[in-house]
Amino acid sequence: MEEGKGRVCVTGATGFVASSIIKTLLEDGYSVNATVRFHPENKKDLDFLSNLPAASQKLQIFNADLSSPESFSAAIEGCVGDFHVATPVDLEVREPKEVVTKRSIDGAMGILRASLNSNTVKRLALTEKAVLEFGEENGLDVVTVVLPCVVGPFICPKLPHSVALTLAFLFGDNYQHGLLFRTPLVHVDDVTNAYIFLLEHPNLKGRYNVSSSVVTIEEIRQLLSVKYPEYQIPNIDFIVICPSVKGGCLCNKICNLYIEAVIYLSRSKSYNNQHVVLERN
Repeated sequence: MEEGKGRVCVTGATGFVASSIIKTLLEDGYSVNATVRFHPENKKDLDFLSNLPAASQKLQIFNADLSSPESFSAAIEGCVGDFHVATPVDLEVREPKEVVTKRSIDGAMGILRASLNSNTVKRLALTEKAVLEFGEENGLDVVTVVLPCVVGPFICPKLPHSVALTLAFLFGDNYQHGLLFRTPLVHVDDVTNAYIFLLEHPNLKGRYNVSSSVVTIEEIRQLLSVKYPEYQIPNIDFIVICPSVKGGCLCNKICNLYIEAVIYLSRSKSYNNQHVVLERN
């Protein structure tokens, strides 16, 4: 008999969102089977997971790869829920969209079959829309989460791409920075809470959007200007042409304020009366 709230599986454990979910699940009394993709030539340091509070008693790490969906069976066996947040996308390797899409769908379907065969999984939370039909046809309780640009503190060793995107102008990346002029943002804590909320409320069905509005660079600038009038916050034109922080155009304090503003706006726009806002999509 599993102690606590039961055992759940979290795929893609070394990622930004997955590691946050694992941390919160352990704090909430769940046991976790976490999957990672091991490469013999590139051993991953998993201390940031194994050193989490309660991890020594409640965390088990499994090797699994979306290219081999059957590899997830051992991690899913005995679990009451499954958070599939692993992604087959490697932003440093340019692959055709069709290849990535097929691997993503095949991996998700494989995880669904493993969950169905386990006879213990009661609910799955995923990010792919295609899995809903499979769940309905096979009597598997599936909900999907639509993720926007996720920001906030992270415990994983690698800088998350979405966090790097929000800081693109500080790094002199004008292309990435241009994507932030108007984009949905959500704090990672709110994403984590949304996933766990969906696990614990089986009456909720379908697809859910965890960000109800967008944040613009101008909003960030205005917030900082009001909150910190003693600092010369760059206007929108200056931010656009700013080459990088290395060039000395922004002091470290303003950089930190910018980060603070991004996190503040993501929290204020995705929270309503201290409860996670989930919109049916």
